[in-house]
Amino acid sequence: MRDAFHEDLDKISDRLVEMSRLTGSAISRATHALLDADLALAESVIEADEAIDAIRRELDDTAIDLLARQQPVATDLRMVVTAMRMSADLERMGDLARHVAKVARLRYPDSAVPAELRGTITEMGHAAEKIVAQTGSIIAGKDVQAAVALEAEDDTMDALHRQVFEHLLGGHWGHGIQAAVDITLIGRYYERFADHAVSVSRRVVYLVTGEWAQEGVEVPGVNVGDDGD
Repeated sequence: MRDAFHEDLDKISDRLVEMSRLTGSAISRATHALLDADLALAESVIEADEAIDAIRRELDDTAIDLLARQQPVATDLRMVVTAMRMSADLERMGDLARHVAKVARLRYPDSAVPAELRGTITEMGHAAEKIVAQTGSIIAGKDVQAAVALEAEDDTMDALHRQVFEHLLGGHWGHGIQAAVDITLIGRYYERFADHAVSVSRRVVYLVTGEWAQEGVEVPGVNVGDDGD
């Protein structure tokens, strides 16, 4: 019975990694759809989000069943509970990729990104892809050191987000209110995508150590940052 239980826990971890892979694919394709005004690609991202949602529902059902049948304790209990929270973060990351794709669809056949911001948005897309790939590895390996290091990737995304606002507020914006709203939302979608990835990584720290990641608080072998969501 306990062997079957731990097999179920392994399956939960595998499905979380699969969610990270799907969200990584979604944000990559959404970025290309946005920059290239590719309607078909945008539609595919929007439609594929249901697969991510379905895994989240499956994981929640599995976790609730395990809580009811097995009454886990200690690390096993943390695994079941944090899996539900991590799946929610990963589902939200998929939603944010879908939002990017919806902006691409809304402005088709034009691109929603002015020429002078294409480089910044491209970098934000690359940063998002990198951070979600690292998140999948952190989940798979329950790697506390890598989870802490992910904070630096979020700092990169935050810096790019600030660049977007500096451009909007620099006094040289000439693309109108609609385009300004689009760019504001797009920047926010990428920034929140990274924030949710960091949230997942902090839950891995809690899973492994039993300690929540907070600024100035030591966990075994590491010193992690602020736990703001």
